Amino acid sequence: MYLNFFGFKEAPFNITPDPRFLFFSLHHREAFDHIVYGIEKRKGFIELTGEVGAGKTTICRAVLAKLSPNIKTALVLNPTLTETQLLRAILNDFGLSVRGRDRLAYIETLNRFLLDQLGQGNNVALIIDEAQDLIPGVLEQVRLLSNLETDQHKLLQIVLCGQPELKQRLGAPELRQLRQRITVRCHLFPLTEEEMRQYINYRLKMAGWEGGDLFHPDAIQIVYHYAKGIPRLVNAVCDVALLAGYVAGCRQIDSLCIKKAIQQLEGTL
Repeated sequence: MYLNFFGFKEAPFNITPDPRFLFFSLHHREAFDHIVYGIEKRKGFIELTGEVGAGKTTICRAVLAKLSPNIKTALVLNPTLTETQLLRAILNDFGLSVRGRDRLAYIETLNRFLLDQLGQGNNVALIIDEAQDLIPGVLEQVRLLSNLETDQHKLLQIVLCGQPELKQRLGAPELRQLRQRITVRCHLFPLTEEEMRQYINYRLKMAGWEGGDLFHPDAIQIVYHYAKGIPRLVNAVCDVALLAGYVAGCRQIDSLCIKKAIQQLEGTL
C-alpha cells in the first residue's frame, strides 16, 4: 500500500531471509567470512549461533549464493527429523535417489556421491538450520557423517546454525565428540544503535528510496529501544511504521508513527 507513496520499488522491511538485503555489521561480516572460509578450506564442522531474528538464516542464504559452482550444497530447514529422515532429506536436496529404505543404504549413497564429487574436484557443504532442535540421536548421526572422509580431505562440510541453546546442547557430555570436531565458531550479536541506523538506511536504499532521512533520529532511537538491535524486530516495527506514515500522510517517519507501530505489534492499540 505504501510503496508508491514513498517511491519504493519493493517493500524494504520484509522478514524473509533475502540475501540481497543482508546488511554486513561487524559481526555479520565476520560470521559470513568464517562460514565461507570453513567450507572452502574443508574445515568439517562449523557452528553459527545467534538470538532469534538475528539474521542467521539470511547469512546462510547469502553464503549459499556466494559459494562457487564447484561447491555442491544442501540446506535442511526442518530439524524435527529422525536420523533416517534427516539422511533422506539430505539426499533429496542433493538430488540423489536411493534404492534402499534404511540408513545404511542412505549413507552408502551419500558416500559414493561425496567421493564422486571429490574426484571431479568439487566440494560439498550441508547447512542445517534451527539445529538447536535436533534431538541427541540425530546430532550423533550428524557427527557420524563427518566420518565420511579420506586421509587428506573432509568430504562433507557441515554448518550447524541455531539459537544460543545450540551451544548448551553441544555442551552435553554425550556430544563431546561432536563438540571437539567443530573448528569454526561464530556468533551473531544484536546490532548497535549506529549499526541499526545504517541497517535501516541500507534496506531503504535497496528498496529504491532516493530521498533524505526517511526515519527521524528520534524515531530510530525508539525503534532501537524496542527492538534491541534484533533485525527481525526492526523489520517488523519499520514495516508497520511505514504503513502508519502512509495512512497519516507523513513524508517522514516520526516517533508517533513508531509508537503506533509498536502498539499495533504488541496488540495495545
